[in-house]
Amino acid sequence: MAIASTGVYEEKVGGETRRLVLRNGEIERFELQYDFGVFQLFDQLFGRGDAPKVSHVRDIVALALVGGGMTDREADALISSLPPSENMALRQTAQRVLGVTFIPAALTAGDKKKAAGSPVKKSSAKSDTAPQSVSEISAV
Repeated sequence: MAIASTGVYEEKVGGETRRLVLRNGEIERFELQYDFGVFQLFDQLFGRGDAPKVSHVRDIVALALVGGGMTDREADALISSLPPSENMALRQTAQRVLGVTFIPAALTAGDKKKAAGSPVKKSSAKSDTAPQSVSEISAV
């Protein structure tokens, strides 16, 4: 998974790396088709509410493919060709696509943390909570 220099999210879908992006047009198409919005789908994908329907997950990924440059027919054909065993992977893709759509800094923030690393404190002083030796325990 990557963000290209143009800001397009890329991930493997159907065995190939594909561009995915949700613009307002794709979001509005989703919301016109269903009786709820992408924010509700976002909540469902992240465990706040009922689990999302497979059709919603597949449709949002197909729309992201369209936003990334595929035609409607190509995106629909690709998503339709994927077996049910791909639904969990598509759900994770949908999570990332919506996450990048609404919180684009999330991916770059993770990279910055990895580059910075975690500070490690080294202590040369011995701990005063060291376990007692056997002779100290038996003397008690």
